[in-house]
Amino acid sequence: MKTTSALQAISLRQSLSGAAAILLSSLTLLAQQRPPAVPLITHDPYFSIWSAADKLTDRDTTHWTGARQPITGLARIDGKTFRFMGADPRELPPMDQVSLTVTPTHTIYQFRAGDVDLALTFFTPAFTQDLDILSRPVTYLTVTATGRGEHDVSILIDVDPVIAVNTADQAVTWGRTRAGNLTVLNVGSRDQRVLNRPGDDLRIDWGYFHIAVPDEAKAQLSLSSEAANTFVTSGALPVADDLDMPRMPREGAAHLAVELPLGKLSAAPVSRHVLLAYTEDYAIEYLGRKLRPYWQRNGQTVQDMLTAAENDFTSLEQRGKRLDGELTADLEKVGAQPYAQLAILAYRQTLTAHGFAADFDGTPMLFPKENFSNGCISTVDVLYPSAPFFLFFNPALLEAQLKPVLEYASLPRWKWPFAPHDLGTYPLANGQVYGGGERTEEDQMPVEESGNLLILVAAMEQELGNWDFARQYWPQFSKWADYLRDKGLDPANQLSTDDFAGHLAHNANLSIKAIEGLAAYAEMARSLGKIDDAAEYAGLAKDMAAKWQQMAIDGDHYKLAFNNPGTWSQKYNLVWDRILGFNLFPAAVRQTEIAFYLKHLNRFGLPLDNRKDYTKLDWEIWTATLADRPEDWNALLEPIGHWANEGPTRVPLTDWYDTKTGKQEGFQARSVVGGVYIKALADPALAAKWRRHAGS
Repeated sequence: MKTTSALQAISLRQSLSGAAAILLSSLTLLAQQRPPAVPLITHDPYFSIWSAADKLTDRDTTHWTGARQPITGLARIDGKTFRFMGADPRELPPMDQVSLTVTPTHTIYQFRAGDVDLALTFFTPAFTQDLDILSRPVTYLTVTATGRGEHDVSILIDVDPVIAVNTADQAVTWGRTRAGNLTVLNVGSRDQRVLNRPGDDLRIDWGYFHIAVPDEAKAQLSLSSEAANTFVTSGALPVADDLDMPRMPREGAAHLAVELPLGKLSAAPVSRHVLLAYTEDYAIEYLGRKLRPYWQRNGQTVQDMLTAAENDFTSLEQRGKRLDGELTADLEKVGAQPYAQLAILAYRQTLTAHGFAADFDGTPMLFPKENFSNGCISTVDVLYPSAPFFLFFNPALLEAQLKPVLEYASLPRWKWPFAPHDLGTYPLANGQVYGGGERTEEDQMPVEESGNLLILVAAMEQELGNWDFARQYWPQFSKWADYLRDKGLDPANQLSTDDFAGHLAHNANLSIKAIEGLAAYAEMARSLGKIDDAAEYAGLAKDMAAKWQQMAIDGDHYKLAFNNPGTWSQKYNLVWDRILGFNLFPAAVRQTEIAFYLKHLNRFGLPLDNRKDYTKLDWEIWTATLADRPEDWNALLEPIGHWANEGPTRVPLTDWYDTKTGKQEGFQARSVVGGVYIKALADPALAAKWRRHAGS
């Protein structure tokens, strides 16, 4: 959707009446964005709803997997009904979509029909330093309307019950309850088989979806499959709820419908909001024990949670607007407008790819899912690329991801001298399933995962200002450091995080990871007062870096594999050398590589290496961050910006695509896109600022 900056500013003023000037001034620069998919509701891998179209009326809303989870929006204006959300009922005309704005915590659509303007805002208060709010599974949906002259307007929000099951042939039940000053419509599966199976292309089929409506909205509510039809024909909802249940969504299960009367409109804006939520008693199974969602750790009920969410709405909305404006301005300053757009699209996607649970003692535990990869949970080489997001905003959230992995690696059942790859398949984190699992070394990632964990723990504890993990898990870290010492400089025929490319021996980029991992171990040793170990491993890393330069050089660049002249690859692992202050590699290495990369750009980006035209979005930004000159950064970023707005695949950000066609190769909606925050993380002052007050 292309709009002008002027239209965008008007849209924002109408839909965010009273928003701070900083929000308007910074977000007008995002007027030309056309996201591959638009985030609407973003909480975890099960409660994640998107619009994969230019206009909200072009397609029904979907789960991130692409499965239909329709939320329909209709506006009745002076007796005539229009669509503003969803493709059905197709016989109804759509309102004109004037603009779309995606900010870190808001998605804002502006529509027009005749003399009536309608703003639709999805707001998820994803505040990274407020874990109680972050874990609360509530998105606010606000409708704001204005009119030129007097017009009678009412709004229908209609939710298909398929939102509460994996497939439309599973029976559901429904009902209504009260919570404080809210009336709540609920729907859930009949069978409620909690944590019943792991998998990738799955939707939740336990727990309950809720739409909660404040009393002050003076709304009509209905549980009926005929709600939309009745609204179109009469402007009202059925007076009786459907009682024939359980029933399958495909066979006429009741929809959850809310009519919001806005009355006679004039130039003064009229707003109404509802709460969209999904709750389940258990979120994750970890090493055989079922973990509750973090927000439930102290026994809070669904009713209490929804009541608190409603009471907090106004203050949270103001916090969200402040965060949106300030973060957008800072991202543009550090990396220019295309970078800001990517980072904003990555913000909610990074968080929603995680399950957020509490351990038995209330400790936060965050579990990423490998969306549309293999469905693994807590994959270490997913934690690694997404880590810049968490290091930038709140390293305690990275700690919540690392804790489950390190606890597992400390158990006698993990017998290998290298780090594990994963904890299972989402949502069951009961032990590694990838490659040889716990049985064999076949198809493991020994150098990859060992280096990842050493680097991440050192980076995290530098920012947290303590070395608790280094002290607690020192035996594991020492074992992995010894493995990298012996196997890391010239890796054997192993898989790396880019396992779709297959095994590769003598991998130069993987060697960099091993070297940086040893430097990270030396940093941990130094901070724990283990001076001899620190000196030994720091010296080892320095010597290995010098040898690497001799082994990898290939004229005007460095090789993909040490034994293969005429090859090349992105050396994205080198980014930590400056960020963590190791300085093992001279600036000439970065500069040589950047000069070479600039000669190999395709229409939509830089290939991962010489073997294929495909690339990884996260690694592209890591590689571009190696650039010393702003003009080189801009040159590497520009084709990525074109891809984000012109690429043909309409899914939540993929991180694996073809640099010539822009088409998705695989993966989507993954947390690894948090890796684009590496550029922001590389600015120490900016990172320190956001760690202090993100979302406060």
